Amino acid sequence: MLPDADELAEVLVDLAVPHEDINELVRMGRRVIDDPELKRVLERSVEELVQNMGEVGSPVDLPELDWAAGPLQRCFPVYVFVAALPYTRAYHRARGVPDDVARRTLADLGRNMAVHRRRYGRAGVQAPWWLVHHFRGELYQLGRLQFERARHGQRTARTLAAAGLDAAPGTPCLNLHIPDFLGPLSPRACDRSLALAAEFFARYFPEEKYRAALCHSWLLDPQLKQYLPADSNIVRFQERFRGARADTEPADTEPVQFVFGDPELPVETLPRRSAVERAVGDHLRAGGHWYIGHGWFPL
Repeated sequence: MLPDADELAEVLVDLAVPHEDINELVRMGRRVIDDPELKRVLERSVEELVQNMGEVGSPVDLPELDWAAGPLQRCFPVYVFVAALPYTRAYHRARGVPDDVARRTLADLGRNMAVHRRRYGRAGVQAPWWLVHHFRGELYQLGRLQFERARHGQRTARTLAAAGLDAAPGTPCLNLHIPDFLGPLSPRACDRSLALAAEFFARYFPEEKYRAALCHSWLLDPQLKQYLPADSNIVRFQERFRGARADTEPADTEPVQFVFGDPELPVETLPRRSAVERAVGDHLRAGGHWYIGHGWFPL
């Protein structure tokens, strides 16, 4: 269940929740405990979240509220993750996960709330479904990058098997993610992350043999090479990967969301302050589309 007001504030600080949101979250937390229906929803949500803790791919179906109804509804996932935190910490301790890795991983809650505030100008949790991976022990922040324990699907397994890897459907792989607000995506930072990941998973998940890292992101759209210099961080990041498959469905809102903070911004208003902003906006204004790229490299 939720900690008392004093401890709740400290837990929120540990989870990197924006400081301007903490007082309101503490105040609303009393309502969650005092309202029998909200308390039942919280208990059901935590039970759903923590069952089969650490099991990759286990479906989690959190109860939904009317997120547009008000600040309590927008912030309710915060209370779910805080109430589940003892279970997450117990799993980390059982695995031997270092405290600094656990802390930086779960601080993605605060980053997610910062993304929400950047887009809407108010408190809320941008993508509760995404944070499920962190609080279930499936994803870890290791340096600049995040690594999610996952399993190969049919299409990717065929691609990697054709390249000579032992990658049957259902075998372990690492999904690589690039979080916001964490500095340049420099080659040095990526090399360090990959070295940390190799050591981390070999030590704390030795039974899972990872043959490949995968990434599914607009940052892997090869069209970016038409606009960015060859020595740019994004292009050099792309060059780490081999193509897994090509998407034919446009995903124009993806780069707009991650570069400018709001996927609904009109294309004609997009700023041109940096090379990436000019690339994303100019391409769309010229009638082009952006696509999610799918790449992999062997580990």
